[in-house]
Amino acid sequence: MKGIIVSSISRKLSVLSSTVAALALAATGAQGAVAQPAEQAEANVFMTTDQAPGWASQNGGTNGGAGADAQSTYTVANRQELMAALENHGERDKPKIIYVSGTIQGNQAADGTLLGEQDYAPGYDVAKYLSCFGEDGTWSDQSHEYCGQQRRARVTGSNALKRQSEISIPSNTTLVGLGEDAGFVQSNIMLHLAHNVVLRNLSLEAPVDYFSSWDPWDGEDGAWNARFDAISSVTSTNIWVDHVTLGDGRYLDRDAPIGPNGAPMNRHDGLFDMKDGTDFVTLSNSHLLNHDKTILIGSGDDNADTDAGRLRVSIIGNYFEGIQERAPRVRYGQVHVANNYFQGQVNDPDSPVISTAAGGYHYFLGLGYQSQVFSERNAFDYTGPGADASVAVYVWNANNFHDEGSWFNQQPADLDAIAAGQYEQRAAQASGDPLPDWATKGFSNQLDWTPPYGFTAMDTASGVKHHAKTATGAGVLEVAAP
Repeated sequence: MKGIIVSSISRKLSVLSSTVAALALAATGAQGAVAQPAEQAEANVFMTTDQAPGWASQNGGTNGGAGADAQSTYTVANRQELMAALENHGERDKPKIIYVSGTIQGNQAADGTLLGEQDYAPGYDVAKYLSCFGEDGTWSDQSHEYCGQQRRARVTGSNALKRQSEISIPSNTTLVGLGEDAGFVQSNIMLHLAHNVVLRNLSLEAPVDYFSSWDPWDGEDGAWNARFDAISSVTSTNIWVDHVTLGDGRYLDRDAPIGPNGAPMNRHDGLFDMKDGTDFVTLSNSHLLNHDKTILIGSGDDNADTDAGRLRVSIIGNYFEGIQERAPRVRYGQVHVANNYFQGQVNDPDSPVISTAAGGYHYFLGLGYQSQVFSERNAFDYTGPGADASVAVYVWNANNFHDEGSWFNQQPADLDAIAAGQYEQRAAQASGDPLPDWATKGFSNQLDWTPPYGFTAMDTASGVKHHAKTATGAGVLEVAAP
């Protein structure tokens, strides 16, 4: 666990010694304090609030387990204690506050042992699995005598890993970390049909999918499809994720086995994915680092029945470091992306960010079908050979986007013009008879919505960067045990 925590915690310790504001953690039922530089105290109201900001403040607000009684207040130190606390004496949806002490191992068996790949699927071997694809990319059980067994083992192992690593969080729950090392490894925090959940002061190391599947027909070069997110929200409402650290931790994809496309195997899915009508969500003051597919909002162009009019999400005051794509990638949603700091390097040894201009495919803000993204005063720092401002935004088949006051490498940037230019390129390349609706509708820098909540953005690139570097992620909030 220390592998993911050290990078986000060590830079904060000196700040904590100069705390200037007390924070009553009403949404967690805890007492705590948050450090903020005096010169930023007025601007950073969204950081010090004891109420969920952004979209999570709507629809009745989000306060998790606030008001939980003593019988529904827990301190847990392992997976078994956590699962019992989530059951809450048979009343899962009753308000509850769960304090996490130390590291929760999602792969911890009932007897305390830690499970690995061979425990989930004895005999599975990714090299053997890949050898069963022919030169034309077609799988055959007859390619080798072991191919049928490898196919079955991969599916069996994936299902067993899902049952073990998935931690389902019920409604009216606050999950908050104690100290600087509280969090999860090899765990998928699942919010399914949940309402009113708060996650704060936690580090989550993205779960490793030992059984990621290879699809030779996905894209021009084929692709891996991992199954497990660090946090998944499915048909859930009123979610506040605040001061969390999310990343690949000890298991960077650069170190994974090489696949048929000559690139490392992708063993992680999203850090925080939202789909199937998820609504009223805020991600704030968090540090997301060294990851590929980061935040997916809306999982398909054909999902209007579940997603249209929903997927209202605020992404406020976060630090995206070494993030290669989907920060976020949006379909349908009304998404407010404000005062975030994006930092990437073309030649980063851990997680390089290579934009289309630099010969790659990486980007930060991804605009998909019927998305309505409002970008407000975000700071993008991107350096290295071929680095340019086009990395900030990438358009698929969106028709609307608006930015106010963002910066690239600390200078004003015209993201509206970048997005409009990308749309024109894609529309000109569109094919079919008739053309798809997005290609004929045109592109506008006007949106059909404005944030219904109060928000005052920091108005300097240096202020946004300073906040990201000193006041995001786990370990900033000081949370006292109950």
